[in-house]
Amino acid sequence: MKLLSIEKTRTIRIIGVWIFFLSLFIAQLLFYTWCRVQCVQVGYEITRETERYRQLLRIQNNLTIEISRLKSPERIAGIARNRFGLKTPGIDQMIMIHEIH
Repeated sequence: MKLLSIEKTRTIRIIGVWIFFLSLFIAQLLFYTWCRVQCVQVGYEITRETERYRQLLRIQNNLTIEISRLKSPERIAGIARNRFGLKTPGIDQMIMIHEIH
């Protein structure tokens, strides 16, 4: 009777150890899966942000070109002539300033 009880206790202990190791293995598997999912999500996020960065660079380049166009002397001279009626000054309207050394 005592021998049967010892064997039963031993069997329960072995089953408990197996359950513990199986639970540990499943926990590691779930943790590994979670890590891989996080890596993939971060990869997608990096790809999205890289594309957004490229799009913002294109916009910045377009704006730089637009600024250059708006600042061009020919455009400003055209606006001065057409919109404000200005014209190039004549020789009698110019004052020469000389540097004194």
